Amino acid sequence: MGGVGRYAIQRLLLTIPMVFILLTVVFLLLRVMPGDPVSAMLGGRNVSAEVLESYRERLGFNRPIHVQYVSYLSGVVRGQFGDSLRTGKPVLHELFIRFPATIELGVCGLVVSVLFGFLSGIFAAIYPDRPIDHTIRIFHIASFAMPLFWLGLMFQVFFAVRLGWLPVAGRLGGRLAFTFDSVTGFYLLDAIIRGDWRSLSDVAQHLVLPSITLGIALTGLQGRISRASMLEVLDADYITTARAKGLHERIVIFGHALRNALIPIVTVFGLQFAVLMGGAVLTETVFSWPGIASYLVRSIEARDYPAIQGSVVFIAVFISAINLIVDVFYSVIDPRVRY
Repeated sequence: MGGVGRYAIQRLLLTIPMVFILLTVVFLLLRVMPGDPVSAMLGGRNVSAEVLESYRERLGFNRPIHVQYVSYLSGVVRGQFGDSLRTGKPVLHELFIRFPATIELGVCGLVVSVLFGFLSGIFAAIYPDRPIDHTIRIFHIASFAMPLFWLGLMFQVFFAVRLGWLPVAGRLGGRLAFTFDSVTGFYLLDAIIRGDWRSLSDVAQHLVLPSITLGIALTGLQGRISRASMLEVLDADYITTARAKGLHERIVIFGHALRNALIPIVTVFGLQFAVLMGGAVLTETVFSWPGIASYLVRSIEARDYPAIQGSVVFIAVFISAINLIVDVFYSVIDPRVRY
């Protein structure tokens, strides 16, 4: 087995204790938080103590906490996260249904962050200490400082309410929200496969505001890292040598400098998936986006133990997988990296 394969297996093995610790912490925190999940499940209705106790017994909440923990842990090992107290459906099934919506929004948000962050950072590094560089740096600082939920609300007020250019929320509008039959869960992909351009246009319009909101939230860090990395590479001796040989500036920038500047930038891409999932909680809530993050928020509000625990573990495994892919990709962009 090659070095990359051994490294991938080592990372996967390290993920297991990380998920175990995270699951344990979330399990214990939920049990010490004030409130009763059974009362929340019953909608706060006035019910007798006998009814509450019967529900607790049926759901296993009257058992000692260590018994509940072992029972839940054994279910997770078998790939069973339990049933949602709020909907009564298997948690893993509901997560897989909502996963495409979160991925679709996340990928579009990353595309926006690349356009606004990565490219603007590279452009600023090519023209350092000039007005365009100062303007871009101010934009990066502003995008990093603006609260994501406020930015989303401002976009809704201006582009959706006042101008009426784009929809306020959701993934589909009008009759399509009830008649659109998704096969993959990725609405953009489904519309393209079917050649349904009307649905494609509607899906794309609903993606614009949440994608830009999430993308701009990721722009600041990515732009600053891109600029700093590119400036460092442009000051290297081999870049000076390439210019002294008379190479065209475009070849120097994109043929020699950019690839060597990509390693810290790719690292940021991996880290941004964790930031993206945190930002998705606010973005999906503001735009009523039916993804995993909004599912987690509603589960927290309802004190839905199985759904909260399943969502956190699912997100943690997903972020670990993305970081593993990014680490392996290092060897592609930099042959000096060996595992």
